[in-house]
Amino acid sequence: MHTIERTVSASPETVWRLWTTAEGISSWWAPDGFRTAVDTLDLRPGGELVYTMTAEAPEQVAFLEQNGLPLSTQSRKVFTEIVEPNRISYRSVIDFVPDHEPYEQLTEVDLQPSGEGTLVVMRVEDMHDQVWTERLLAGRANELDNLARLVG
Repeated sequence: MHTIERTVSASPETVWRLWTTAEGISSWWAPDGFRTAVDTLDLRPGGELVYTMTAEAPEQVAFLEQNGLPLSTQSRKVFTEIVEPNRISYRSVIDFVPDHEPYEQLTEVDLQPSGEGTLVVMRVEDMHDQVWTERLLAGRANELDNLARLVG
């Protein structure tokens, strides 16, 4: 497991709402140049989060088009643990890697009060190889940067 930490300027309850509501997720989840729309959100162990990420910025659209990739992709996560307002764990369904069988990857998020707001501690399970793991970690770090900007 890899650990990524950020302290954000909001209470654990505020961060929880941003992480567990369709409106909250849509406001920060996507990487720069993309938007996220929540299709399904069933916040309980065994429940699913299904969302569609769509490229909007010209450079992302051009990159995807040049490489024959779709502008929108749907992703699915299955919640494994929900402890309001301090812990969210989920398994991401990894079904988008060319020439690789689908599998699940675990992410655990702890929200801890800190003097400056909330310490977000994210633990991320490795993917199937180092290159994809590095991409995942960069994406999760970008998500936390977006969250910090939103509440900053």
